[in-house]
Amino acid sequence: MIRIGIDLGGTKIEGIALSDAGDELFRQRVATPQGNYRATLQTIVDLISLIEREVGEQGSIGIGTPGALSPASGLLRNSNSVCMNGKPVLSDLQALLHREIRIANDANCFALSEATDGAAKEASVVFGVIVGTGTGAGIVIDKKVLLGTNAIAGEWGHNPLPWPRKNELPGPECYCGKRGCIETWLSGPGLVRDHEINNNELIDTVVLDKKTLSGDEAAIATIQRYEDRMARGLAHVINILDPDVIVLGGGMGNIKRLYNNVPEIWGEYIFSDVVNTRLLAPLHGDSSGVRGAAWLWNR
Repeated sequence: MIRIGIDLGGTKIEGIALSDAGDELFRQRVATPQGNYRATLQTIVDLISLIEREVGEQGSIGIGTPGALSPASGLLRNSNSVCMNGKPVLSDLQALLHREIRIANDANCFALSEATDGAAKEASVVFGVIVGTGTGAGIVIDKKVLLGTNAIAGEWGHNPLPWPRKNELPGPECYCGKRGCIETWLSGPGLVRDHEINNNELIDTVVLDKKTLSGDEAAIATIQRYEDRMARGLAHVINILDPDVIVLGGGMGNIKRLYNNVPEIWGEYIFSDVVNTRLLAPLHGDSSGVRGAAWLWNR
């Protein structure tokens, strides 16, 4: 049986069909209906029908989405597609499709993809980080997603930045209601804000990265602060989880210098005389989320 993965995003819904060996058989993207729960569900159902027609076979179905299903109510929570929050997404989709499906957080899907047949396929314990507009992560152990009893395993972005400097306190306000969350420092908007505050210059992360490559001292200083903060944040994870591999996805993962510089720094904060954890770029890039959704039926 083929595996179908659906990546539910705020602006697009992507679907993929994988063979048992992980070969891509078909892929399609469609626009996400805005603010309409029922229309979003129907779009997912129609996309799955299209995939199965094109491939000529019915498949297992996994869906990745921002947020997570509440263990208490079964309703979706914390999705940036706010019309989906508080809704019984799993049961409604199963009723429409007349079969069992599996749903997981998009960061969990990213981590599962890279742990299954990606950059971390040889690793036992994988921490898959997505750092872009927000900051999230998923944990995979022996190619199985660790959900956690509260369905929040890997939510490192809403912990405080470890070992804060005096000028980092109390920290920026976070949408979660706290201050100084890792997300407020390491997300793309967090990096942009830090550069603007220190240099009175508003530029996006792509331009900032290019400026570092051309030797711009202000841009380099901003990225160096960022690297130290990421090293502190990931050192905290390593001290608790001790993963074999950390895979860095999302827009910030395109800054190539991070892969060398962050591991050179994090040893200062890790409670060990040796650090064998590797920081790697994702093998499947932007395709990891949808592939991971398909691999939710990994047997």
